[in-house]
Amino acid sequence: MTMKQSYYFEPTPRWIRAKFGGKIIADSKRALLVWEGGGPRIHYYFPQQDVCMDYLHETGRSGLKRQSWHVKVGDQIAENAAWSHLEPREELKGIEGYVAFRWSKLDHWYEEEEELFVHPRDPYHRVDTLPSSRHIKVVVDGVTVAETTRPFLLFETGLPTRYYIPPEDVRQELLEPTNTQTSCPYKGIASYWSVKAGDQVHKDIVWSYPEPIVEIPKIKGLLSFYNEKVAIYVDGELEHITDSPFA
Repeated sequence: MTMKQSYYFEPTPRWIRAKFGGKIIADSKRALLVWEGGGPRIHYYFPQQDVCMDYLHETGRSGLKRQSWHVKVGDQIAENAAWSHLEPREELKGIEGYVAFRWSKLDHWYEEEEELFVHPRDPYHRVDTLPSSRHIKVVVDGVTVAETTRPFLLFETGLPTRYYIPPEDVRQELLEPTNTQTSCPYKGIASYWSVKAGDQVHKDIVWSYPEPIVEIPKIKGLLSFYNEKVAIYVDGELEHITDSPFA
């Protein structure tokens, strides 16, 4: 498989479980990873025998090609949370009889004993973090906010290089913490800051992973800026971002 294939599926050897309302809804050691349309559109599909169908209730909106269900546990309902392809497109022939769930509709997802967030981890998606001695300068509205020669560079498939900077090399007096948090299946839970440059406040353009997942320990506590929203100079040259989902 290459990253450009939009529709594809393969078995995963991992033990996958999904919970809702305190109950295990799906529990399988023979799930499929299914890519549907590229990007983050990746789902686990479970053999119907590994799904507790007693918690699934038909929506009444199923058609000839697709069947859909609500998930109901006691008084809790996740509407339109599950589906199955009756006549999948040619590239996905073979997933008939499998059930998928909208990730955000269920409460918890697990691979083995580790909880996952946002969507399944794509085995073809890499995240590499390397220490560097490049000279990195971050400028916001003409104000130098950070400057370092000891960054960590994070290379992630399909995204611009991210520069993680020691807090000591960032002008902390220009940062304002916010309540924003985001989750990444490859890195963990991020906290955010806004930057005040002059009279302008640039909201949530700095983030850090206080406790990254164990596979990405090198960025712990370091700060990174959205390349798309600030001017970043790498070894004296202004970086130009031309293609990014965060632009």
